[in-house]
Amino acid sequence: MTKIAMPEVIVALKGCVDPEIGLNIVDLGLIQGIDVDDSNNVKVKLTMTSPMCPVTSVILADVQLRLERLHDIGTVDIDLVWDPAWTPEMISDEARMSMNV
Repeated sequence: MTKIAMPEVIVALKGCVDPEIGLNIVDLGLIQGIDVDDSNNVKVKLTMTSPMCPVTSVILADVQLRLERLHDIGTVDIDLVWDPAWTPEMISDEARMSMNV
């Protein structure tokens, strides 16, 4: 079994796009933490832009599917967190530049 590298997980997560905003969840700042253990079990902490986000289930399912496609993946655990609350300041500089904000 090959150890899954953090950049591989991040690339997979960058494929998940918030359909309302049109940005990937990494650049949008929704990822609060990623942990990959020695058995390639992946735990992702993420938040949504709002507790009332209508596409939460779509994003969570997309994260699950994309991570499960990684070679030699163990289990995938997604922890939806609300602290700290998401703010627009969490958007990456790269995304800000592409949005001209």
